[in-house]
Amino acid sequence: MEFGFGSVTLIIFIVALVFVFKTINVVPQQHAWVVERLGKYHATLGPGLNIVVPFIDRIAYKHILKEIPLDVPSQVCITKDNTQLQVDGILYFQVTDAMRASYGSSNYIAAITQLAQTTLRSVIGRMELDKTFEERDHINATVVNAIDESAANWGVKVLRYEIKDLTPPTEILHAMQAQITAERGKRALIAASEGRKQEQINIATGEREASIARSEGDKQAAINRAQGEAAAIVAIADATATALRQVGAAIRDPGGEEAVNLKVAEKYVEAFGELAKTNNSLIVPANLGDMSGLIATAMQVVKTQKQGAVVRPGQA
Repeated sequence: MEFGFGSVTLIIFIVALVFVFKTINVVPQQHAWVVERLGKYHATLGPGLNIVVPFIDRIAYKHILKEIPLDVPSQVCITKDNTQLQVDGILYFQVTDAMRASYGSSNYIAAITQLAQTTLRSVIGRMELDKTFEERDHINATVVNAIDESAANWGVKVLRYEIKDLTPPTEILHAMQAQITAERGKRALIAASEGRKQEQINIATGEREASIARSEGDKQAAINRAQGEAAAIVAIADATATALRQVGAAIRDPGGEEAVNLKVAEKYVEAFGELAKTNNSLIVPANLGDMSGLIATAMQVVKTQKQGAVVRPGQA
């Protein structure tokens, strides 16, 4: 069977086309392809257009450089106080070295998963049950640090680990719920007692301040009364002195003595009249001449005072 020139040309064209397809490789963004030449690592192709030697070079591994979430299967962990915990989580990692990821481990994903589980069991085994709920951040950080140290040899960077669920047995859940209820009841009683204590303190403080205010008010009122009484006494004394001076001046005037006699007689009669009204019996003076004697005595006192008043200026 003979091939024509056209058939040979077609075969050459097909071979050239295959050669071109084998030579040119386009790597997507955030990907890395590992090239082996004759069975040995040759190069890592980055994103974009890359040229390899057909039939000599081959694409052995293809890696994604994006951050990858890895679900870590649920497992049972034993705490320091011998309590079983059902724990599951999620791990985030990223391929940083395509060559090491290809040849450092036969299956780096399985290796990371197993290492995360064993590290988690070890960390929880050193903690009591209550601490596992309080220190999730510490657990996550410890797991990441332990895995990242080993994963560096596999060309993988462990970014973070998050615990999704911590599930203790049903009996422990009921006990924890009872403990929480008791603790809340205790806090409520303490809060109520603190409220009553503060109420008593407030009442005592209010009574003390009110008592102080009342005493200050009484003190000020007493001072005001004393000052008022003193002022009244001074005013009365001034008024009395003024009246006496006016009476003395009036006596020295013409007809002053007769006016005084008349005034004394009127007061005498009024006094006996008032005295009679306060008793059932009519009171009559034992000696009606007493009135004239009283008037005479009063006038004698007035004359003496008048003479004294006249003498003093001359003596001065």
